[in-house]
Amino acid sequence: MTEPIVVGFDGSDSSRQALAWAEEEAAVRDAPLSVLHAMALWSPDVLLVPEPAGWDIEADKAAHEQLRQVAAEVRSRRPRLEVTTQVASDRPEDALVHAAEAAQLVVVGNRGRGGFAELLLGSVSRHVASRAPGPVAVVRERPTGEHGVIVVGVSGQPGEEALLEYAFREAALRGAVLRAVHAWTHPGTVEPWTVQPVVFDTEAAGREEAQRLAEFLLGSAEKFPDVELAAQVVRGHPAKALAGASAEADAVIVGAAHGATRTLLGLGGTAHAVLHHARAPVIVVRT
Repeated sequence: MTEPIVVGFDGSDSSRQALAWAEEEAAVRDAPLSVLHAMALWSPDVLLVPEPAGWDIEADKAAHEQLRQVAAEVRSRRPRLEVTTQVASDRPEDALVHAAEAAQLVVVGNRGRGGFAELLLGSVSRHVASRAPGPVAVVRERPTGEHGVIVVGVSGQPGEEALLEYAFREAALRGAVLRAVHAWTHPGTVEPWTVQPVVFDTEAAGREEAQRLAEFLLGSAEKFPDVELAAQVVRGHPAKALAGASAEADAVIVGAAHGATRTLLGLGGTAHAVLHHARAPVIVVRT
């Protein structure tokens, strides 16, 4: 059975944007779509009042009815798409992380009903992107029109093979150009134990970075000969380069390391910044 694409839905505008993007992605991948709603748990410690009699029954009934309507709307737009729904009695972030174990992709909006308007990234989306074992797409803005471009951030460091394969597959499924963006600030040939030079030939360093990127991409490109590849080398911070490239992309794919090396609540600095500032959906892939 094909693993589903799971999308978190709470009725907010953000979750509706995530749903619309997720159903497009499910159609592209010919995958089932699972719409998940985590039913809010009563919290007397915060509300300072006991749970009303029958509240959980009514909340569960309302959640199922909402998802029934949502599933009907999706099926009316995409009759061939397999759509299922699920109501989980858990915190949204925990329910989505758990669902990620059996999903090929989890999709969330950038913030739900409980988010503050001034925040660019809500606590649930940040938690899911940080902790889910598989790929997570955070939909903050849907692209205005089809660009036919998938952007992937490439550092050129070992361990990015899974990230590149994911990006090539995404571009192949969409028939899109894959733009591999590599940003640098200092020459990459400086050994880790040496001091980075204050003054260096920027043109020569840029050519060297471009050559390194081409060599790094070669193996993955050979596996996907039908995908048009565009390599872009930029001098500057990778997050800024990817956020800029997102304006003309259908999605941006970034890597986040497993294990103890992760920072910023489970995300690397670049992935964290891109999630906050990208102008297209961002897919976080474990590397």
